[in-house]
Amino acid sequence: MKIGELARQANCPVETVRYYEKEGLLHLPLRDSANNYRHYDSSHLERLLFIRRCRALDMTHDEIRGLLQALSRNDEDCSQIDDIVNEHLHHVQQRIQELLALEHQLKTLSDHCGSGRPVSECGIVHTLTRPRESEDTLIPLNQEHPGGVHRH
Repeated sequence: MKIGELARQANCPVETVRYYEKEGLLHLPLRDSANNYRHYDSSHLERLLFIRRCRALDMTHDEIRGLLQALSRNDEDCSQIDDIVNEHLHHVQQRIQELLALEHQLKTLSDHCGSGRPVSECGIVHTLTRPRESEDTLIPLNQEHPGGVHRH
């Protein structure tokens, strides 16, 4: 099948297929010597769907690479796969805690506002423009695990 058909079956843009090829997640297909078209087979579709399912779980490309490498060693036990998923779960749980803290910060900030006031009297603006107070209330986010930074 051609790239457009692969993309259609995987429900993604053609650019996503090319991107995953460039990233080394999707194997390069054979090319037709007559017209230089890429020709994909069912293994490409299966792998692309696997990658997209992993991305839907917000896994990084490195995590997906690790899973794909483990899949290629079919005879070994699946502890590496379990480790990758559990580590990702840990990062998701951390992110949930960070988001709950962020929600609390935003609710607190929202409490400083009284609707109908002029911007010059806005409690939110006053809170955010007082550097010392704002810094004390901000909870730093974990930057160790990059989340979904793109839509591929």
